[in-house]
Amino acid sequence: MSNKTAEVLHGTTALTLEGDLAAQMVEVLDGYVTDAVARSVEKRETLWHRDYSSHEAYTESVEPNRARLRKQIGCLDPRLPIEDLAYVATTTSAAQITEDENYTVSRVRWQVFDEVEGEGLLLEPRHNVPIVAQVVALPDADWAPEMIAGVTDELPPSAQFARRLARAGCRVVVPLLINREDTYSGNSIISRMTNQPHREFIYRMAYQLGRHIIGYEVQKVSSLVDWMASTEAPIGVIGYGEGGLIALHSAAVDTRIQAAAVSGYFQSRQEVWREPIYRNVWGLLHEFGDAEIASLIAPRPLIIEGSVGPEVAGPPPVGNGRGGAAPGQLVSPPADSVEAEFSRAHDFYHQLGSEDALRLVSPNDGSPGSEETLTAFLTGLGVENARIDGYHLLSSPSVDDFDYEARQKRQFTQLVNLTQRFLREAASRRQQFFWEKTDTSSLANWEETCTDAKAYFWDEVIGRCPAPDVPANPRTRLIYDEPRWKGYEVVLDVWDGVFAYGILLLPNDLQPGEQRPVVVCQHGLEGRPQDTADPGIESVYYSYAASLADRGFITYAPQNPYIGQDAFRVIQRKANPIKWSLFSLIIRQHERTLDWLAEQPFVDADRIGFYGLSYGGKTAMRVPAVLERYACSICSADFNEWIVKNATFDSNYSYMFTGEYEMPEFDLGNTFNYGEMAGLIAPRPFMVERGHDDGVAPDEWVAHEFAVVRRLYVRLGIADRTEIEFFDGGHQINSDRTFRFLHRHLDWPEPSSP
Repeated sequence: MSNKTAEVLHGTTALTLEGDLAAQMVEVLDGYVTDAVARSVEKRETLWHRDYSSHEAYTESVEPNRARLRKQIGCLDPRLPIEDLAYVATTTSAAQITEDENYTVSRVRWQVFDEVEGEGLLLEPRHNVPIVAQVVALPDADWAPEMIAGVTDELPPSAQFARRLARAGCRVVVPLLINREDTYSGNSIISRMTNQPHREFIYRMAYQLGRHIIGYEVQKVSSLVDWMASTEAPIGVIGYGEGGLIALHSAAVDTRIQAAAVSGYFQSRQEVWREPIYRNVWGLLHEFGDAEIASLIAPRPLIIEGSVGPEVAGPPPVGNGRGGAAPGQLVSPPADSVEAEFSRAHDFYHQLGSEDALRLVSPNDGSPGSEETLTAFLTGLGVENARIDGYHLLSSPSVDDFDYEARQKRQFTQLVNLTQRFLREAASRRQQFFWEKTDTSSLANWEETCTDAKAYFWDEVIGRCPAPDVPANPRTRLIYDEPRWKGYEVVLDVWDGVFAYGILLLPNDLQPGEQRPVVVCQHGLEGRPQDTADPGIESVYYSYAASLADRGFITYAPQNPYIGQDAFRVIQRKANPIKWSLFSLIIRQHERTLDWLAEQPFVDADRIGFYGLSYGGKTAMRVPAVLERYACSICSADFNEWIVKNATFDSNYSYMFTGEYEMPEFDLGNTFNYGEMAGLIAPRPFMVERGHDDGVAPDEWVAHEFAVVRRLYVRLGIADRTEIEFFDGGHQINSDRTFRFLHRHLDWPEPSSP
């Protein structure tokens, strides 16, 4: 190594790490999150305050956890009252499709919300047959209701558990679930179709708006419970595969359900990130595993059936213009995982004195709906000596021209339409959540009334991970020696084994004792600090960190972890269930970086600004909103109507059609759009840089959202602290008015000649 490259910054040690530091940083962050997921089981008990003194006291003591689960799965909206189910018939297809000597099978629907109906089958005992229980029977997502009702012969008789329960004297309703095909996932009107499973397509838009495909289907079940509750017969829910997921959550959040059976689903969820993304639930593992969800059902009977679960190798194939689906697989729950999670659930039931109410059944043939399972389920509903017939078959319907595909499309489209209504309402919800609770009468009042919102943004939207807990141990090495400045690679420890990395550019004319402002220059997706700092690299960044250093600023270009394709998206997938996001980690890395910069004798800690492009612009909205030591922020090539961009399916600009499946942030739509995030930055200076031809969003979306910011700054009497530059260009740094903005607000004189 030459003397030039061996030089280290004063007060640091030599950086000896070699190779791709960005890739190494992402790898150790992945390990850090993986360890946090593993520790979540032991840590989540602090969020529970169970009172085992009586069943009533226990149920009351876990109600706050039940309420949080409802919120996490988006099960929030009031349902329409329901008096009865409606039969579904057409001119060529009767509502009643077949019958048995004890019951009839009819197609039905029921209203849930204004835009949404449930739809499925009703297996109704004949008038001379007493109803021993009422059951919502949920098939796997890729099974039609007719399959478990025995209307078709696609399943063996033993797996037709809805039919067998009807034979035992139960009134049974079998809802249709949204399946895993991709037929309707997209918008053919604008020629944007994807290979996302239907469940993922709805998940993406709903997640941004605080809703979830899980919550939607739980609401359909609860609507049926509303109807069933008008009679005295006990109510139970049973499901297989995805239906098992919905059954488990339905019984957990709706205490009117008196017993539940879950088949082919229950297990440890510590690796839920490997499963399809439509099972991603914000904060799930922070508070819940399947055992904790089961504890919300206790002391009511719960039967876990260790059947062979659905096997799904991945999303539908890419091709014919379709793509964008997130990776994810379903494998049958391993027996040891089922048993271990059951054991944890058993501990809760045991402490409540209700261990007999929880059972684990392992069917010999691995099929759902074993005789032992159904008998235990009915016993839990108070039905004794039930006759479970595994082999009696229904007679086939003579004529049935029912359009199964149209039914799936109806159900899918209704949930899309409901979610798009929530999108239209989001601005009003943000008004109530944020703007009506803040006070613009003075800067002091504004900052005071934003305190709770800032904490909520960090804790509930971004996710607050632990603060750095090891010394920074700064290591540096010289990598650039330019006429006007020198550049150093910098590595700072954040947590044990985890580091932040970036490039510091120091002007050569720094005088002893002088303190200058710093501009943190943030790269975008798949970028590196060199993209902004190396004057020899030609790109959309135009080496703006180097250009600012030429102007006398100190600049720092951090490496953010959104690099490596799915490598960083996996971190996001692992982080979400423990109530973290990628930005949880980024904020702490920036916090450590700011600590270190503030300690440097040549840095004025009160004049550290932020300027980011693209994903760096996304960072410019989130990190300065949380870290108040950033004196100003510039969002370049990202600012727009962010909630619409993530959740609409009516625009080519939408992330609904792309492979950037990490973009949705849970409930962001009802809490913080970019206007509200800028409000958290206020009264510090804030600027937007926008190229007319930038494909991120149209000018109209950008101008619309910036109007929110402009109005706020005017009302605060600081209109001179915010501005927007539209320029003739694309997704790039323009560095015209933004540089002048930095000179003005960081109080550094503009050069007489650039």
